[in-house]
Amino acid sequence: MKSPRSEATPDKANPSAKDTRNTGPGRLLIAVYAVFAISATARAGYQILTKFSEAPLAYLLSAFAALVYVVATVSLAKPGSTWFKVSLAAVLVELVGVVVVGALSVFDPVQFPHETVWSLFGRGYAFIPLVLPILGLAWLYRRRPGKRQAVA
Repeated sequence: MKSPRSEATPDKANPSAKDTRNTGPGRLLIAVYAVFAISATARAGYQILTKFSEAPLAYLLSAFAALVYVVATVSLAKPGSTWFKVSLAAVLVELVGVVVVGALSVFDPVQFPHETVWSLFGRGYAFIPLVLPILGLAWLYRRRPGKRQAVA
């Protein structure tokens, strides 16, 4: 007689069996997000605590970017379809944020007297903030839940 666990499908017995977002190149992606989460949090914290009155919009956007990087880092590292959806949302928000803030900082520089992580499309960070969400979305697309179910 089989136990209930042995009758379960591989996905239900081990939900992370097919979830490979945090392996291989995914680990490098998570590491880069972690570095950005730490650096953006430190930068935003310092800016808000010491010079908030100089550029409140820019510094609040830095804090928002830091939060997005933290959420992306954690969600990319966690297995499961719910965390996949959180990752997807975080990376999409990041892409929209870097494009919108980048464009605003070019066309309305008065609102951005000091740079943020996303200012000028991430120029102060070697444009990594612009490239990172594109790489993140490509990785998530390749590792989306249900992709391999057709093979099984």
